[in-house]
Amino acid sequence: MAKTARPIFRCAECGHEVAKWFGRCPECQAWGSIEERGTAGVTRVVAGAPTSAARPIGEVDIESARALSTGVGEFDRVLGGGLVPGAVVLLAGEPGVGKSTLLLETAHRWAEEHGRCLYVTGEESAGQVRLRAERTGNLHPEMYLAAESELSALLGQVDQVKPSMLIVDSVQTMSTVSVEGVPGGVTQVRTVASGLIAMAKERGLPVVLVGHVTKDGSVAGPRVLEHLVDVVLQFEGDRHSSLRLLRGIKNRYGAADEVGCFELRDDGIVGVPDPSGLFLTRREKAVEGTCVTVIVEGKRPMLGEVQALVAKTNLPAPRRAVSGLDSARISMALAVLEKRGKVNLFQKDVFTATVGGMRLVEPAADLAVVLAVASAEREIALPADLVVLGEVGLAGEIRRVNGVGKRLQEAARLGFKKALVPPDHGPLPDGVRALVANDLVSALDVLGLNRRRAAPKNQESPEEQG
Repeated sequence: MAKTARPIFRCAECGHEVAKWFGRCPECQAWGSIEERGTAGVTRVVAGAPTSAARPIGEVDIESARALSTGVGEFDRVLGGGLVPGAVVLLAGEPGVGKSTLLLETAHRWAEEHGRCLYVTGEESAGQVRLRAERTGNLHPEMYLAAESELSALLGQVDQVKPSMLIVDSVQTMSTVSVEGVPGGVTQVRTVASGLIAMAKERGLPVVLVGHVTKDGSVAGPRVLEHLVDVVLQFEGDRHSSLRLLRGIKNRYGAADEVGCFELRDDGIVGVPDPSGLFLTRREKAVEGTCVTVIVEGKRPMLGEVQALVAKTNLPAPRRAVSGLDSARISMALAVLEKRGKVNLFQKDVFTATVGGMRLVEPAADLAVVLAVASAEREIALPADLVVLGEVGLAGEIRRVNGVGKRLQEAARLGFKKALVPPDHGPLPDGVRALVANDLVSALDVLGLNRRRAAPKNQESPEEQG
């Protein structure tokens, strides 16, 4: 075996290794993070004895890979049916979003259905976790709790308790004496994660790891951490709202774009199987400046309401405020509305927002945003039973979106009777009448938004008052 020495250059931020020094890491784009870490030998590997014989794929046993339900329906939805034995799940989210609360609920349900569960905390004491579990009603005799921050002690707890599921909160607080570095560092996180993954695969033990996030919302630690685990989940939520969304980023056992909805309460967290009602405002009559659309999160259609307010301003630069929408896309939509739809927004502030903390970034919501602004500027309310679907192009054309039938079925279930859709929309569900529009001008014409609301008869016009 021939071996030659060569230097190692490794990024201190993400752990990426390169053959020579760079001023900027090619993986994480961090400046000045490449450091020389000694030398390594280049070894020629020879063939060895296989650990197990290869078999035809039809003869491989799949019973050991069947998913087991966690008992939390929305969590199972995102996981693809439940936890697979030996699977390693990374759950990341901002501080205070409810990760530990969700996992305590999961541990409680798992202990009721499948047996012993071990919850290892490295951030809090066992007493603190017990108090939160008591407050949320998640106490069970088969739930075991341990406060450890060293990998070998954690593995010893697993040997002693012999759980059917392991939760580690969090992977950044764990460390091992086998390598150098502080807890949370690149080397420590990678080594701890590799040890836990090896243990999970060897014993067929499902493991859930809690991960921290950086300021930009990405998972903290080396990028290889997301490659090593089987499932990566992102737990999102606004501090001023009780709604929480669990998004799948990576999933080797199911769809990677699924979304679960939860509501965080004082007594715990509960799944929301029908979240459309959280994003709609129930009114007795229609109000100008509002429009309802349907988005698809993963495989789930959800109704969302867009609200707009147009007001005159004396400022030289009118404001364009956005909440829950993509500001760049809103700027393009307003330009198309003013240029193609002839809606005057000069010296007028435009405020656009969503209801219930929903974030609408899907192109299918373009037409709803444009019509909400036009409705606010023309002071004409849209029908209360109308739902709008369509992507608006820069030429003013309305483009077809995917899954129109599935979206309108959800709208029909909630009582909407009319749908403004682009051409070639496909079959519609029973009880929904289609209003077809090829471009923005025809959409404004269909809804009567090309004329301003007339003044009440008992109110004199400005000319009459003069």
